[in-house]
Amino acid sequence: MTLLQQVRWIAQRSVLRTIRQPAQIVPSLIFPLFLLAVNSAGLDAATKLPGFPTSNYLNFALAVCFLQAALFAVSIAGTDLADDIQTGFLNRLSLTPMRRAALLLGHLAGVMVLGLIQACLYILVGISAGADIEAGVGGALVLVVLSVLTCTGFGAIGVLAALRMGSSEAVQGLFPVMFVLLFLSSMSLPRDLIANDWFRTVATWNPVSYLVEGVRSLIITGWDGEALALGFLVSIVVLVLGIAGASASMRTRLVRT
Repeated sequence: MTLLQQVRWIAQRSVLRTIRQPAQIVPSLIFPLFLLAVNSAGLDAATKLPGFPTSNYLNFALAVCFLQAALFAVSIAGTDLADDIQTGFLNRLSLTPMRRAALLLGHLAGVMVLGLIQACLYILVGISAGADIEAGVGGALVLVVLSVLTCTGFGAIGVLAALRMGSSEAVQGLFPVMFVLLFLSSMSLPRDLIANDWFRTVATWNPVSYLVEGVRSLIITGWDGEALALGFLVSIVVLVLGIAGASASMRTRLVRT
């Protein structure tokens, strides 16, 4: 089999495996929308702050859903691969001509498809609830691309963790850590309106802030080249680092016998 055929085989297995696990899919779809409803209702008074970028907090909070989807990608991709390690499936693959690159790329297909579903759902729900996407239809498409890219990058981080630790419980333990990174970003307020100096400094150095602001720029501002460039740059860096680390770990985990 060629590399492309191997990627397609693993990708098909990854997609089917993901959509057949409602216990993983449903929380990743519902939980961000639940927080969106709570935050947009409870923090609407923040729009009265001088300099707040929008009069509708729903527009501001909608961007957080896309980052929460990426956090779920860590757990989903990592847990599935950790299960393969624990059940011996990965060891059996080492007896076949399956290439490491095909296994890695194909395994990420599940979170890519899920990321696509999540992005489309959040856009539809947001618009139905009264949110506006200032960048228009083209901006919505770019928003989907950025969301899928971000989910894939965070999914690669989950794969790296699974290959390093080999335990689904250990991978799931990363979710609170990743959620703290989201909390310490500009998800609730723009960085220039954060009053606490230490919080503003942490949010500025936190790369998740630029992912949130890249998504948010399409919803609130329209076409903000700097915010979009930083958002895509951080997503690509996360993806490259995740794949590079996972590839290095794959060499020791998937040993030919």
